[in-house]
Amino acid sequence: MSKALIFGHQNPDTDAIVAAKAYAYFQTQKGFDVEAVALGEPNMETNYVLNHFDEPAPRVVKTVANEVDTVMLVDHNESQQSVADLDKVTVSHVVDHHRIANFQTDLPLYYRAEPVGCTSTILTEMFDEEKIEIPAKLAGLMLSAIISDTLLLQSPTTTDADREAVRALAEIADVDVQSYGIAMLKAGTNLSAKSDKELIDGDAKSFDMAGKSVRIGQINTVDLNEVLDRQAGLEKEMQAEIAADGYDLFITLATNVLNSDSELIVAGEPKSVVEKAFNTKLADNRASLPGVVSRKKQVVPPLTAAFEA
Repeated sequence: MSKALIFGHQNPDTDAIVAAKAYAYFQTQKGFDVEAVALGEPNMETNYVLNHFDEPAPRVVKTVANEVDTVMLVDHNESQQSVADLDKVTVSHVVDHHRIANFQTDLPLYYRAEPVGCTSTILTEMFDEEKIEIPAKLAGLMLSAIISDTLLLQSPTTTDADREAVRALAEIADVDVQSYGIAMLKAGTNLSAKSDKELIDGDAKSFDMAGKSVRIGQINTVDLNEVLDRQAGLEKEMQAEIAADGYDLFITLATNVLNSDSELIVAGEPKSVVEKAFNTKLADNRASLPGVVSRKKQVVPPLTAAFEA
């Protein structure tokens, strides 16, 4: 049996890195030869998590076809969010909680997708179904991923399955969810140490919407003014990436992780579609979005609908 690599999306967040590690452990227990890798360096929040549980960061890869013939994807499926040479390898497994788009394979595969808040929630279910015990350290990592993706179970993407996974994983890891979760989320919001480019790229994904290339980034903070005070610099970097990478529209969502409100900063065109999607008017390329925290559930769907209308 040849080795396979397992990885999450580009600009990996905590779930992308943890889900790869968790699925690698799961597949190893089932006899597969696999390695969890990443398509980028861990962000500040993820580093906090890895350090807290004394877990090494995964190896970062830029290409995979030079190493393996087969890969397994977690926390994504869209090709533009994946490794550059995905078309040169066989995708044998996918575990994801996002929409399915720009994805096809030549061969049948194992594909598991559920509309839950986090890939690690699905993996928790899979461990339970296969009666594979989750080690305490891995449980802590998976718990962290769910806290991250659901903003401590406050995101509208949160389901009963996520809540049950958090309960079970916290018990295994012996972690106080509330105190640890707040400390973890705050660890990812030290924005002063990052350049404007690092802020817009840190958690950004590309989407095809009615033939338009749309880049959507998200910046988590405990003080929206920390982001808004840097709007001019952020817009400059967004425009530079539009010119360099051919995006039509670049949107950056600044989200307060404590009160679940966001501000939208927009570069590129058509801005009218953004206004239509969120029933708002942009002022200085910006709009307030109270209660909006989820790119997956509250930003991508209305934008896609507005583009296709």
